[in-house]
Amino acid sequence: MQVRVALWIGLCLAVTFVTVIVEPSSQVAYAQADGDQPAAATPKAKTNLFWHIVKSAGPVFGPLLLLISIGMVALIVLLGMDLRLGVAIPPGFVEEFTDTVNKRKFKEAFDLARNDNSFVARVITAGMGRLQYGIEDSREAAFNMVDSIKANKEQLIAYLATIGTLGPLLGLVGTVFGMILAFMELGGGNQPNAARLAEGISHALVVTLLGVALAVPAIFTHAVFKSRLVRISMDTGNIADDLLTQMYHNSKQPGAGRLPSNAAPAPAGAVRPG
Repeated sequence: MQVRVALWIGLCLAVTFVTVIVEPSSQVAYAQADGDQPAAATPKAKTNLFWHIVKSAGPVFGPLLLLISIGMVALIVLLGMDLRLGVAIPPGFVEEFTDTVNKRKFKEAFDLARNDNSFVARVITAGMGRLQYGIEDSREAAFNMVDSIKANKEQLIAYLATIGTLGPLLGLVGTVFGMILAFMELGGGNQPNAARLAEGISHALVVTLLGVALAVPAIFTHAVFKSRLVRISMDTGNIADDLLTQMYHNSKQPGAGRLPSNAAPAPAGAVRPG
């Protein structure tokens, strides 16, 4: 669901960007005579910057960079929605889970964590599945789940680093291609055509601009999301450890219920820690 929302937002931003820039310009340039008085109103069509960029990018680099930019925006929106502290560690869930554990309703607490899809709930569910074998075993299972979820998020964040690396490289390829076209026009032997020469140089500059413009937000958001993921992982591990420890000690109190488990039973004759 979040992926579809991110894609739709990326497409909407791209359409909005195109709509704003493509808006036709009706400005007219006037030739100036002596002083500040115009001698004659000679209208001169002003080249639209957007269409000039589209034409200069060409049918190969233009669509390629457009698709990459839409994917980058969708990925940024998806990570921005997912890597929020309030989403990864919902305060309401932590409060309700703590209250349920203090009442020694361990089965209800396990169901509460299992039915929640937040970062901390998934870690607590993994830890609770091994809590009957001891707190150390439970902590190990919880931290393994933290590492697993973190690795999954890092894969998505790594795509931003890839886009940030490929952007300037694609711009460099377009630059070389445009300069080749310009030098082919200069080396033709005859009088070089100024329009074709300008077209090749424009292609080189435009693709370079687009590649760099694609890389800047990708590199910036990669650094932001990477540091945010580290913080969320540390906070999730600490909170999950506190809640599991609290649940373990409450289970040792007289009259406490039995700890739930979703893990497979231990082999016969195996020594269970704790």
